[in-house]
Amino acid sequence: MVGYLLQVQSFQRQLSLANHPSIRYNFPMKILLTTLHAKYIHASLALPYLAAACKEIEGIDLTIREFTINEPADRVLERIVAEEADVLLFSCYIWNVEQTLKLVADLKQIRPGTFVVLGGPEVSYGVFDLLDRNPAVDCVIKGEGETGCRQLLEALRLNHSTTQQLGSIPGITFRADEEIIASPGRDSIADLDTIPSPFAASLVDLGKPLVYYETSRGCPFSCAFCMSSLEKGVRSFSMPRIKSDLKLLMDAGVQTVKLVDRTFNYDAPRADEIWDFIGRNNRQSRFHFEIAADLLTDDNLAMLATVPPDTFRFEIGVQSGGTETLARVGRKSNLEKLFGNVEKLCRDTNVTIHLDLVAGLPYEDFDGFLDSLQRLIDVSPHHIQVEPLKVLKGSAMRRIADDEGYAYSATPPYKILRTPWLSFEEICRIETISRLLDLLYNSGRFGASLAVLADKSPLTSVFNDAAQFWEEREIAAHLSQAGLFETFRQFAGHFLAEEERELFRDALCYDFCLAEYPAAGRLPSFFSDSVHLETGAGDKGKIIELVKELDIAEGSKVRTFSRSFSRDYRSRRPLPVPVRLLFVYISAPGKGLQVRVLDL
Repeated sequence: MVGYLLQVQSFQRQLSLANHPSIRYNFPMKILLTTLHAKYIHASLALPYLAAACKEIEGIDLTIREFTINEPADRVLERIVAEEADVLLFSCYIWNVEQTLKLVADLKQIRPGTFVVLGGPEVSYGVFDLLDRNPAVDCVIKGEGETGCRQLLEALRLNHSTTQQLGSIPGITFRADEEIIASPGRDSIADLDTIPSPFAASLVDLGKPLVYYETSRGCPFSCAFCMSSLEKGVRSFSMPRIKSDLKLLMDAGVQTVKLVDRTFNYDAPRADEIWDFIGRNNRQSRFHFEIAADLLTDDNLAMLATVPPDTFRFEIGVQSGGTETLARVGRKSNLEKLFGNVEKLCRDTNVTIHLDLVAGLPYEDFDGFLDSLQRLIDVSPHHIQVEPLKVLKGSAMRRIADDEGYAYSATPPYKILRTPWLSFEEICRIETISRLLDLLYNSGRFGASLAVLADKSPLTSVFNDAAQFWEEREIAAHLSQAGLFETFRQFAGHFLAEEERELFRDALCYDFCLAEYPAAGRLPSFFSDSVHLETGAGDKGKIIELVKELDIAEGSKVRTFSRSFSRDYRSRRPLPVPVRLLFVYISAPGKGLQVRVLDL
């Protein structure tokens, strides 16, 4: 039976490290920092921060290796073993912890001497249980890791490995013979500028399509379902440090910079200063921010009106449209101001707006969820994301869920299975609606046809009925683009009255023309015969004129297609006037397909 000691006193027992094959007395000591990403496009932020904090330690050789959860486990294990690390530090999250623990268990069979350290939000809670069930793990660093990681590596390098010496390092839990020992907790780093910049140290892979960055840590809110609520207050890097790092990222031409600040605009003047700096120095990068829309000021909105298209993307957590629900989970939000500012952002700026809902919060039943979703749809954001609630370890939501009688998965990602207000079947329906929002709304490929349906019924009813249609027919999760268009037409045939189907078909044809080139002989079944196809070979003179008129880049492939429509779908609310349009399809190297629409 493993003994648990909550605080180290004065133990003289030597850890097994003294005879641990992992701690070799020839230097440098090899350190491997690694993680499993959800997708290849992601680049770690945590590992470069740890590397920057530890790189000045004498006598260590530090390497970062990043993998994905989609790679074959045997191949990942092979590459980790090949590093021959003395100490392995693994960054753990809900999407990778189970695979990480399997990798670590296999690694210890091959290299029993490797000292394995875990860190990250998923292992910062329930540490004793984790170490008890996973004997291959030697140590866990809880919370912020920069200082703790440096002190641990310094102790291991110097062979300061007594229980008392390791126990004096705040914020770690470690294995000592048959005991698991937790040292006292560690305070948050007060001055974030004391952490060396991993960007200035060239420790971040800036070639990835998406690079994470942070200007602050903590959150002004205390939402029960979020881990950020466990930290009180917000700490910021200094403005010179922020501008220096951002300038480096922009000069390097990073494709997308995703800021992981939990509420970027907690300080409105500070947000304006950073947005203004980006505007004056940006070349081609795009920036993703998580913001609270109800905290935006008139000055913020005026600044954002100057941002060029395809530069800023805002992720805004609405979470629920129910005030009682938000109050139960400690979410302080002025919904009226939030939705009003979202409307202003959509109307007056070029910022891409992404709104989030969390399904399964207290007091919200299925009809309440649909009401919340409709409130989001009514302000016409570019994207809507719906996620069932995850009852995360360490979060206040665990206590609420237990008090209210929730059922949720015991394993990551701890998704709800049933609530007092939602059945399991209703949660499954919400997940189907979420997938259809991605396919039909977020993709932007069905704007005209969804507008036609919205004139007949609230879009929440459309998506709920579409979800039932998809479920009853067990339609595959992955459809070709043409298959998705055909399936959506089939659904509309069931949803609409006969006299309404022709208008929907007309709108669907317009959407298809925007999505891809309607090649002769391969037109979808819902196209009518009254189409006229123009190709570059048919009228080279016309194509040449279009190239000049539209300033199309040299070397692009240009094709055209013309069709008459019963309405003009180019406005958000289709105009009820017949129109004949010319679609110009431009394929340029590295830019994908671009479609321009002209009047004939």
